[in-house]
Amino acid sequence: MSLYNIYYDPSSIDTTLDSRAVSFENPTGSRGGGGKVYGGRKGAPSKLLSPDEKVVLADLKGPGTIRHVWMTFPPMRPELMRAVWMEVFYDGRAEPSISVPCLDFFGLLHGRPAQYASAMTTAQEGRGFNAYFPMPFDQSVRVVLTNSSPRHFPLYYQIDYTLQPELPKNAGYLHAKFQRENPTTMGKDFVIADGFKGPGRFLGCAVGVRVLKSEMSWYGEGEVKIYRDGDRDFPTICGTGLEDYVGSAWGMDIHITPFAGVPLIVKDPDSRNPNPDFVSFYRWHLPDPIIFHDEIKVTIQQLGFFLVPAGQELRMTEIEKSNPVAGGGWYYIKSPTIHAMGILERIDDYCATAFVYLQKAQGVPRLDLNLALADIERLPYEKGSPFENMSGILDVQES
Repeated sequence: MSLYNIYYDPSSIDTTLDSRAVSFENPTGSRGGGGKVYGGRKGAPSKLLSPDEKVVLADLKGPGTIRHVWMTFPPMRPELMRAVWMEVFYDGRAEPSISVPCLDFFGLLHGRPAQYASAMTTAQEGRGFNAYFPMPFDQSVRVVLTNSSPRHFPLYYQIDYTLQPELPKNAGYLHAKFQRENPTTMGKDFVIADGFKGPGRFLGCAVGVRVLKSEMSWYGEGEVKIYRDGDRDFPTICGTGLEDYVGSAWGMDIHITPFAGVPLIVKDPDSRNPNPDFVSFYRWHLPDPIIFHDEIKVTIQQLGFFLVPAGQELRMTEIEKSNPVAGGGWYYIKSPTIHAMGILERIDDYCATAFVYLQKAQGVPRLDLNLALADIERLPYEKGSPFENMSGILDVQES
């Protein structure tokens, strides 16, 4: 039975699959073991988590495949939402192969939920978080969630999976790795993915940018570059710009498609600055697979676009002192209002979760929570969700 038939052909009936699910109603996923509390009348749908509490969401014996992960917890301030994080351990390994904030795993960056639906991840109404990544495991899999926020809150979840006699020979283990550079280094590309040992497949990424203030009219001129299997100075796959990698053009606003999109843009409606304060995007390489035998490295440049108004030629010299010219340098325009335009180096705050399938499970660096939580606080013009202070469920005393 091919993976294509299992996932994309709903007429396929494979009786070797044993369909199961784990939740607080059936934490072991045992046959006939669900809904026993209070006679099955919704006795244990959730658990109230305490600050710094860890909970095992799944501890399963294989072979099998996690097919779907759903969870929800009430909206909180961004730095609290991102402090809820998860790890996945395969085949009894002590090191996690996934170590990321929960929202980032579902393609939502900066601790800010947003409503969207892609081929791999969805957030129904911005409150129900779903991941449809196939997650094969041979011997075992353990999924652990940690509440590192100072809040008590109810967690609901369900993990749907199948047990099977054996995994397909080409099945890979899903790995997810969080990276952030706050801020980036001038002239040095931000690394989305690296350190993975093949054979493998780069499934895609969810990337967030905290756009730092500048005079530039656009922050996203940087190209995504994919180095694979021995590429060093130059990549095999080279994009043409940030919004182009996401499938858009001439700038970027909120848009949602199955394989690429922008679910979140945070921008002051009263500001004249053309750039947002926060933006996030996702890209899934499903119909255009990125396969590697030994190694892979995925990067994105930090480049911006600058327009020089007519009569302000001296600004070119001034801005070059802080932001060197990139690419072909300045382009002079025959226009009564514009003297020149150019692509310049810049720095911003980038974070990313890379999703990579590997033939053999390996460890990833554990989440640096302090790095993940820095500088993502709610901005003065942002409004919180009406669900944030539900009396009797959440602690409402906040500084």
